[in-house]
Amino acid sequence: MKPKKEKICSKEREFVYKFHAGSQCFELAVPLLFPVQEKNPDHLHGRLMLLHNLPCFIEDDLKRALKQFIEEETIKDYDLEAESALEVVKCTEGSSEKLAQAWTKAYIKTTLEYARPEESSWDEDFADVYHDLIHSPASETLLNLEHNYFVSISELISERDVELKKLRERQAAEMNKVMQELGKTLTDQDVNLVAAQHFESQQVLENKWTSELKQVTTIQKQEYQEWVIKLHQDLKNPNNLTLSDEIIVQPSQLQEPVDARGRMYEEQQQLEESFTIHLGAQLKTMHNLRLLRADMLDFCKHQRNQRSGIKLHRLQTALSLYSSSLCGLVLLVDNRINSYSGIKRDFATVCQECADFHFPQLQEQLEVVQQVVLYARAQRSRKWKLQQESASRNDEEEEKSKNSDRNQSNILPGEFYITRHSNLSEIHVVFHLCVDDSVRSGNMTARDPAIMGLRNILKVCCTHDITTITLPLLLVHVMSEEMTIPWCLKRAELMFKCVKGFMMEMASWDGGVSRTVQFLLPQSISEEMFYQLSNMLPQIFRVSSTLTLTSKR
Repeated sequence: MKPKKEKICSKEREFVYKFHAGSQCFELAVPLLFPVQEKNPDHLHGRLMLLHNLPCFIEDDLKRALKQFIEEETIKDYDLEAESALEVVKCTEGSSEKLAQAWTKAYIKTTLEYARPEESSWDEDFADVYHDLIHSPASETLLNLEHNYFVSISELISERDVELKKLRERQAAEMNKVMQELGKTLTDQDVNLVAAQHFESQQVLENKWTSELKQVTTIQKQEYQEWVIKLHQDLKNPNNLTLSDEIIVQPSQLQEPVDARGRMYEEQQQLEESFTIHLGAQLKTMHNLRLLRADMLDFCKHQRNQRSGIKLHRLQTALSLYSSSLCGLVLLVDNRINSYSGIKRDFATVCQECADFHFPQLQEQLEVVQQVVLYARAQRSRKWKLQQESASRNDEEEEKSKNSDRNQSNILPGEFYITRHSNLSEIHVVFHLCVDDSVRSGNMTARDPAIMGLRNILKVCCTHDITTITLPLLLVHVMSEEMTIPWCLKRAELMFKCVKGFMMEMASWDGGVSRTVQFLLPQSISEEMFYQLSNMLPQIFRVSSTLTLTSKR
C-alpha cells in the first residue's frame, strides 16, 4: 500500500508594507496564507494594487517587497519541516538504517554509473535484427520481399490514377455540356452547383484511395516486421532453417515499361563531374565533390525500367540504413508544413509508392513536426514576454507587428525540419529547408537565411553521421526567365565559397571526417552552363591532381 500523503498545514501571516506619499506615511497590512497557492506572485501583486487602489509609483517596490516576503517565509517553512523530520528520525529506533537504504536506492536509480541499463524498445530490437540480416546471405530474400511489396503498391497506385483520370474526363465532359447551356436553360448558380458536386466527388474518391493505401501499407509493415523477426530466429536455429523457401521476384515484375509507340523508356542524359579536394588548416581532410544535372527527386525514386538497378540501389541504401554513413538531401519548401502543393506533393507521392518498414509514414512525421513548431513558438513567445521590461517601447511595437503578421504554425526562411526514410532509392534523411521568393534575387549575400540554413544543416550532418549530402547549387529546383547566365554564375560562386567555408568549419565540429557533397543543378539548365560551373568549382576549391615526375639519366 502506498503511504498517505500528509496534508500541509496552512498558516496565515501578515505582510506589512510601508510607503511615503509626500509628507504622509502609509502602511499596508495584508494577511497571506502559506504555503502560497499563487504560482506567479505578479498576479497577487496586481490584485493588491487594484483592490487597495494603490498609487502607481510604488508598484515596482511593492512587487520586490512582496516577492522577498514570500521567499523568506517559504524558506522558513521548509527549514521547520526539515528540522521536524530530523527530530522524528532521531527519536525512532532503526529509522536511520531504513533512511540510508532509501537514499542508496534513489542514488543508484539517478546515477548513470550505478543505474541498470534501460530495456531496449521494439524499434531498437528490430533495427538490430534488420542490420544483422541485411549483412547476411538473407539480404537477397529481404530485397525480393521489399520489391514485391513495392510492385503491389505501384499497381494499386496505377489503379487509383486510372480511376481518377476517368472521373476527371467524365466531369470535364459534363461541364462542357453545362457551359453550352449556360444562359439558355441554366444559370451561373447551376454551373456552380455542378462544379461543387464534381469537387465533392473527387474528394470522396481520393479519400477512399488514401484510406486503402494507408491500410495496405500498415498491413505490409506489420507482415514485414514479423517475417524479419521470424527469419532472424530461424537463422539462429539451424534445425528450423526455412531459408530455402526464398521469395523470388517474378519475371513479369521486372519488365521494362513501354511507351505508346512501343519503344523503351530512355532517361534524359544526366551530366556529372566529380572532384577530390583536401580542406583544412593543419590536418587536411579529403572530401569528394560532385556536380550533377538531374532532378532532385531522382535520388528518391525507384527506377523500375532497370533490371538490376532496383536491387543495387536498394542494397546500398539498406546496408547503410543503420550505420555511420547516412545519405541526406536538401529539399527547398515553402513555410507551410504539409504535403499538398509543389515539390512537397511530388515528394509525398514518391514516398507513397513504397511502404516504409522502419519509420513512420511521411504524414505522421509531419504532424509531429507541426506540434514541435507550435511548442517552440510558444516557448519563444514566453521568452519574449519576459524580456519586454528591458526592451524599449519601439522594439515592443515592432515585435508585436511582426508576430501579428505571421502564422505561428508556419516556419521562417532558413529554418528546416527533418524526415527519416527507409523506402527511398538513395536517401535516408531529408532536410526540408524553408525558402521564400528572395532566393530568386540576384543580390543574395552570405548572411541570407537560406545560406545560414545550409550551414545549420551541415552541422546536423556532422553530429548525426550523415556523410553524403545532396543540395541544390542555385537554391532553386526549376529555372525561370530571370535566372540568366550572369545570375547563375554569381549564385554558384556564392554557394561554392559558402559551402567551402562551412566544410572547413566541419573539422572543428566532427574532428575531420571525409564526406561527399553533391551540388545539384536543375534538369533544364544548358550543357554550356553546366560546364562553365564545372570549370568554376576547381578554381574555388583546391582540387587534388596527379603529379607526374620525370627523371633524367
